Amino acid sequence: MISKRVKEMIPSVTLAQSEKIAMLKKQGINVIGFNIGEPDFNTPQNIISKAKEAYDLGYTKYTPAAGLIELREEICNKFKKEYDLDYSINEVIVSSGAKQSLTNALMAIVDPGDEVIVPTPCWISYIEMIKLTGGIPVLVEMDEKGGFDLDIDRIKVKITDKTKAVLINSPNNPTGAVYKKNDLEKLGRLAVHNNFYIISDEIYEKLVYDGESNYCTASISEEIKDRTITINGVSKSYAMTGWRIGFAVGPKKIIKAMSDYQGHTTTSPNAPAQYASIEALKNSEKFVEDMRKEFEKRRQYIVNRLNEMPEINCFMPKGAFYVMPNIKNFYGRQYKNYIINNPMDMCDYLLEESRIAVVTGAAFLAPDNIRISYSNSLENIKEGMNRMEEALNKLK
Repeated sequence: MISKRVKEMIPSVTLAQSEKIAMLKKQGINVIGFNIGEPDFNTPQNIISKAKEAYDLGYTKYTPAAGLIELREEICNKFKKEYDLDYSINEVIVSSGAKQSLTNALMAIVDPGDEVIVPTPCWISYIEMIKLTGGIPVLVEMDEKGGFDLDIDRIKVKITDKTKAVLINSPNNPTGAVYKKNDLEKLGRLAVHNNFYIISDEIYEKLVYDGESNYCTASISEEIKDRTITINGVSKSYAMTGWRIGFAVGPKKIIKAMSDYQGHTTTSPNAPAQYASIEALKNSEKFVEDMRKEFEKRRQYIVNRLNEMPEINCFMPKGAFYVMPNIKNFYGRQYKNYIINNPMDMCDYLLEESRIAVVTGAAFLAPDNIRISYSNSLENIKEGMNRMEEALNKLK
């Protein structure tokens, strides 16, 4: 028998779709993938070389469950240098990807029946992670017309005596919203006043555009820092998705609880990947900036192309590498046997008719949108937008 907690879990739509696309490609079908949130750049050579060095030197054994001391020291240096935040190594944990860091944090603070507020649209896995702890996700819709910015008034009315945390993500997946410092300050004051935690997922922190800055929630004040667990990692900023290194910083007692939990699940992350991550944090900023500039060009192109298409509306995101065009104007239209009644219908239609892969916004609690990742070459983006426009023009 399968456990109730797993049976009630909704599988990841993006991962399921990736398998379908892989099957089509195996058949020799040319599919352009805009579905996965993964940089198309290879990991920088200096990072790869450091991993090879770790293997050659025999750094292939267990590390402390919370991660290499040297890597945790470098993470402390990063927060001091970038946000003027002081952390000690026992306020840092390294995990097998930011996804595990998030799970660790929720498992450490959430009891069955506790509530975790999540602004939506949100990343697919947040809701299922909360449910797996026995917690209750409290979903608060942000306004598309406002660029999905953080609406503190909408969050405030959802706070109860059961609220254990608010889980935010900025820059945001799937919307690309970058939360304003003023709104984060208001949220921080609510956390202090109402005695809940802020879990701040900042995995896309380096990928911001138009002169915007990522504001680290914990940097706002010492009081707010004491209520904040910051999640980050090397996957997005350093093109290291497959290396599976994430980390969290926060109050000592929370990090200890996360480390205790991790010690009984996965123990320490991959040792050579940890050594490589030290190099990423120390010596790879030029690569990060070059990649960010390329994403910025792609973002500008894809949003302009989408808004030139009849009946498509798409706001300009400020961060990450996703756009969220609204496709509700196509509801009720059809071509051949395809009738568009929701975003999933549009995703299926575009995959079959134009051989491009996008993701339904419904998976992210955005019921009238599709998500398109521009972490693909500009050449593929141009071809993909041509195919999409041709397919949309057939819908009558």
